[in-house]
Amino acid sequence: MLSREALAIQEAALAEVALAGDAETLAGVNRKYLGKDGPVGALHASIRDAAPEDRKRIGQEANELKVAIGTALLERKQALEELALEAERRAEGFDPTLPPARIRRGSLHPVTQVTRELEDIFGSMGYAILDGPEVELDYYNFEALNIPADHPAREMYDTFWCDSERHLLLRTHTSPVQIRALERMSPPFRAIVPGRCFRNETVDASHEHTFHQMEGLVVGEGVTVGHLIGTMKTFLREVFGRDLEVRLRPGYFPFVEPGFELDVRCPFCADGCSICKRTTWIELCPCGMVHPEVLRYGGVDPERFTGFAFGLGLSRLVMLRFGIDDIRHLLAADLRFLEQF
Repeated sequence: MLSREALAIQEAALAEVALAGDAETLAGVNRKYLGKDGPVGALHASIRDAAPEDRKRIGQEANELKVAIGTALLERKQALEELALEAERRAEGFDPTLPPARIRRGSLHPVTQVTRELEDIFGSMGYAILDGPEVELDYYNFEALNIPADHPAREMYDTFWCDSERHLLLRTHTSPVQIRALERMSPPFRAIVPGRCFRNETVDASHEHTFHQMEGLVVGEGVTVGHLIGTMKTFLREVFGRDLEVRLRPGYFPFVEPGFELDVRCPFCADGCSICKRTTWIELCPCGMVHPEVLRYGGVDPERFTGFAFGLGLSRLVMLRFGIDDIRHLLAADLRFLEQF
């Protein structure tokens, strides 16, 4: 049973709730009575200074007021929403038989689209799909890939270091997963590793500090350069829908020996275009036979097993596929660009 004072508060609050004609007024009533400085809040605060025998009664009154006023506020809010809906239904031109507005659906990012397509292609060829940490140890990113601390090849990688001792870094390529795969998988095996890489590059139309690669690794007995070329030709045929000519040029990478740059005949022209820089050839990916020292770092006997590795530039492949002329579009989060895909 409420005291006379509490009953007066309740009656005043319920009267104001009943007169509220919109959500804003209703919110004001809520703050006035149930807010920290309102009468219900003051009643709760008075419990601390009340006599011990009165505390239970005051607490019960405060809770009862809170429930009663809160219930009235909720019911009035629902009533106002129903009135607004009814007014909208009665408005001129309203047709309840019309279908609702279509929900705008998103789409996959072009990098995701191409990545999933390549995963399907290589998966059909028996490749496992692996992943690795983007924050990597120096050992896996450089040392175990035959790039010791004093090796000049480190100058090729503009590295983001995560600690002053230079033990932790943002991986500069997906190749560290080569070592992790060799440590965990017994040959023969085939695997690809799609993922993000990071380099402290000057950003322009063809360079970005964050980009996407796809590493490929095949290890087994009797693996040769011929298997590498055959794999690349099969992959390109699936991507572009026809056979494309490829060529190997000598290239130096510490973790492969011999190393190559694999070029593909431009699929967009016959006599040269802006995409192939008028040469009719497009540089596709570095590749080569896995260096014996890398196999040893991974715990694999190079006298028994050989292998090949390749590193596809996913960002470049996406740009080729969709005719994108600026790599910065891929990470700009611009809906005008993304809605095209």
